[in-house]
Amino acid sequence: MTLTSTSIRVRRARTSDVAAIQALVDPLVQRRILLGKDAVVFYESVQEFRVAETDDGTLVGCGALHVMWRDLAEVRTLAVADEWLHAGIGHALLSRLEDDARELGLSRLFCLTFEVEFFSKHGFVDMGDETVDPEVYAELVRSHDEGVAEFLDLARVKPNTLGNTRMLKHL
Repeated sequence: MTLTSTSIRVRRARTSDVAAIQALVDPLVQRRILLGKDAVVFYESVQEFRVAETDDGTLVGCGALHVMWRDLAEVRTLAVADEWLHAGIGHALLSRLEDDARELGLSRLFCLTFEVEFFSKHGFVDMGDETVDPEVYAELVRSHDEGVAEFLDLARVKPNTLGNTRMLKHL
């Protein structure tokens, strides 16, 4: 499929989209590309999600923007249905999430990904050993959010990570 043959719309997710979001994410969880989440987590964070849908309302992609700090957010759960890969869906979703980040006044985006080539094409770079100021670190380390722990590269998340790359983009 291509975007030229079918119209795709990226919009804010609704609670009624959660089952379809889970259906998009589950195959990636099974292939150990994304970490699994309980339905309650999707409902709790539905306001962070954007979805890509076809003219007939079929969800073909999703992605979330999770604010971590005053200038920093994580791009999470970016997923595209297999039959829609390489059709521009991921690009459209990421562009919308970046627009949302700018609207919120954020200047940095983080992601933890296996899709290094995709994110590199969109201006993300491997974080390496990059860290945050000690004062910000002291605040972030208090968070119970696993994404924040992954951003900080805390030892407690290392057994849970799947070998992905920590990447950052300056907006």
